[in-house]
Amino acid sequence: MPTLYQLIPDVDLLLALGPADLAPTLVTLARASLQSAGFVPGQITGDERLYGGIGLPPGGYPRHRQTDIELAVAEGWHWLEINELILPTPGINGRNGWKVLSRQAASLATDEDFVRFEEAAAFPKALLHPRIADKVRLALARGDLDDAVFIAFKAVEVAVRDAGGFGPTDVGVTLMRKAFDKTSGPLSKKTDPEPEREALAHLFAGAIGSYKNPHSHRTVSITEPREAQEMVLLASHLLRIVDARRLAEQ
Repeated sequence: MPTLYQLIPDVDLLLALGPADLAPTLVTLARASLQSAGFVPGQITGDERLYGGIGLPPGGYPRHRQTDIELAVAEGWHWLEINELILPTPGINGRNGWKVLSRQAASLATDEDFVRFEEAAAFPKALLHPRIADKVRLALARGDLDDAVFIAFKAVEVAVRDAGGFGPTDVGVTLMRKAFDKTSGPLSKKTDPEPEREALAHLFAGAIGSYKNPHSHRTVSITEPREAQEMVLLASHLLRIVDARRLAEQ
């Protein structure tokens, strides 16, 4: 079974890593030490053999850095816990400090997987419109970026159709043009200057045409989590505009 020192022998590098950066190494150690009851984090990274000293194997971290190392490692374990990558073992063992890897952790096999998960975990759900928040954030966390974007912009289309009183056959860019037409659109704010009304129609039509329609008609692959997050934030903004127009009509 590898030790923390074998995986990260440079103490300065270890202490420079943030909790999320250290997490992949801790999961690797947890996998290697799994028993039928799970594993105990303190037994993995609190081993005295990690430090040099009399009667211990040569090498290891400097003893005078032990407190700093233990704090950094504790932060890493805590990050894994709050992101539900490690959980208490069910039953009495869990009450005595034993942990298991979550199903999500079991699916994180590479550094790229951890980067994706970290970005998804850091993405604030509060920024997403409630209509799409749960489904979209889950899709982002799973790495289903195409699904996340399609769900978000499909919700925009449905919201516009409902708020404007359109029928089920009104879809896509055509629907947006009708709903926000500067003269006759039910969601166009007539008190706004004409150029702004026209620009808003372009915004909705362009967003649906660029981000929803391609996913409806052909295979589109989004590979960058940040790109997908920016797209769903745009969808959330559009949904809030629709909400405001709906309230204005009441």
